[in-house]
Order: sequence, then C-alpha cells, then structure tokens
Amino acid sequence: MSKRDHISQTQRTRDKIKSTYLVKALMEHALNNSPMSQTQIAAAKILLSKTVPDLKQVEVEQNVDASINITWGDE
Repeated sequence: MSKRDHISQTQRTRDKIKSTYLVKALMEHALNNSPMSQTQIAAAKILLSKTVPDLKQVEVEQNVDASINITWGDE
C-alpha cells in the first residue's frame, strides 16, 4: 500500500469518528435535553451530510410469475 492510500484511509477513519461524536451529541440533545444552540445543531447537520450518506426511500417493483406445488403426506 502506498503512503498516499494510507493517508486517505486515515482521513476517512477520522471523518467517521467525528461523525460518531456528532450523532451522539444530537442524540443526547434529542433524548436527554442536553443544551445545544440552533447554530450547533445546524452545523452538526451540515457536517454529517458531508460524511454520512443520506438514506432515501427506494421502491422496488418486480413481477414474479411462478407456481408452487406443495404436497403433504400421502396425497
């Protein structure tokens, strides 16, 4: 592994750790009423959007045309 790849991996690891701290702070605020200003909340949301992918609803449709025969016992 080249030195450059190692630096990139280290930065990704740091970003994930920072994201974890932000999520914990927001959860503490939401669940335990820990004080956070509106500016801190907005900043945390912006930073999280840069390091954690947004989850989006996806609808999957598939038409399946199959038949299943089940026999039980001596039928």
